[in-house]
Amino acid sequence: MDRARRVLPDTDVLVIDDRVAAVGPQLPVPGGTLEIDATDGIVMPGMIDTHRHMWQTAMRGYGADWTLSQYFVWYYLEHGTAFRPQDIHAGNLLAAVEALDAGVTTVVDWSHGLQSTGHAEAAVDALRSVPGRDVLAYGNIQQAPATWATAPDFRAFARRYVTEADDMLGFQLAFDVTGDPAFPEKPAFEAARELGVPVSTHAGVWGATNDDGIRLMHEHGFMTPETVYVHAATLSPDAYHRIAATGGSVSVSTESEQSAGQGYPTTWALRAHGIPVSLSMDTSVWWSGDLFSAMRTTLGADRAREHLEAHALGETVTHSALRAEQVVEWATVGGARALGRDRDLGSVEEGKKADLVLIKNDDSPVSFPLLNPYGHVAFQAQRGDVHTVLVDGRVVKHEHRLVDIDLAAVRREAEATVEHLRSTLGEEAWRAGMNPDIPETKILDNPYTYTDFRSGTTHGR
Repeated sequence: MDRARRVLPDTDVLVIDDRVAAVGPQLPVPGGTLEIDATDGIVMPGMIDTHRHMWQTAMRGYGADWTLSQYFVWYYLEHGTAFRPQDIHAGNLLAAVEALDAGVTTVVDWSHGLQSTGHAEAAVDALRSVPGRDVLAYGNIQQAPATWATAPDFRAFARRYVTEADDMLGFQLAFDVTGDPAFPEKPAFEAARELGVPVSTHAGVWGATNDDGIRLMHEHGFMTPETVYVHAATLSPDAYHRIAATGGSVSVSTESEQSAGQGYPTTWALRAHGIPVSLSMDTSVWWSGDLFSAMRTTLGADRAREHLEAHALGETVTHSALRAEQVVEWATVGGARALGRDRDLGSVEEGKKADLVLIKNDDSPVSFPLLNPYGHVAFQAQRGDVHTVLVDGRVVKHEHRLVDIDLAAVRREAEATVEHLRSTLGEEAWRAGMNPDIPETKILDNPYTYTDFRSGTTHGR
């Protein structure tokens, strides 16, 4: 897949060091080159997830029946502080390995559980121990952004990692904007500007962040082309216009939005406003850790909305506006653009980084006939069909098995975190946490503890 979305049959891809050296039929190769037989398979760019709370992965499936309000209660108000640095490490380690297994070669670690720089060091250590490409999006839901983003220990940590940032590990700030007219998040934006790093923010989330936050960001000059707005599912046309005008992009987590309640998955509106899209899976506390599900659910939600709107007008959709090739693009080069990396990531072209995925499963009846590769990736393929994965030219998965990954050690870390959380909460609270009660608090209008602001823009109606 290149920038023209061409499908190239009977084509070789030559990788030398960390780059795609050539793409074409019957390429001459240097002696001693490792050859991987991709016959009857699909070679595509490594997928890019622009919003994943990796630290929560050791709790895989625990919140399968949660609403967004219950998620806020568990992590923001009650039990999020129970995570030690080693628990952040365990979640990040498991998430990073899981991503590679599913052909996701780059992940934005939306790490809003960093209660201290010790937690952050653990997050980075885990990411660096796995041969994937990552971006640490530093956040802390237990403190006000203005507090943690201006603290001396954070500033020292951030300066060191921004200075040492390399091709495999980037850096962002991750925090939300409540819409409080006092704009208490302003110092955090100023810190990001001083550090020269982008901001990723949950925007347009029902009951938490909406149009007022976008307006405040815009009026204070903090909406930039590098800004990534996560979900953006409950915004007005005015807010979408501001995002479009300032060149930002939106990370859509369709599985999350349609299940937890952030708002209807918004690709149908983003397409209308010409806003760039990338895909993400949010958190394995609920959902799958792969982008095959993200592509599939995104196509389904967008087309369902399109049909619903047409039916309300007594009309019929005869041609789908959103095509499979577009969601595959969102899962690859869309993520690269959101991260400012489309110059070297997101497509299979000469000179690009060799982050590549081979979809091939000779033992599966779903692997043939292969008539429409984009449709096959979006609707037929799954993580079990990921045969080979390269990151930066390095083979990290081959013949359906991860390479040089000690899964037993990863399991031990995850199980230790689960045991710690269960013993800390107590068995009764642990069981109740799978369907927690909602306390009599401001949670429905504002889950953030650093401001008493209540907008009434959702539940006041």
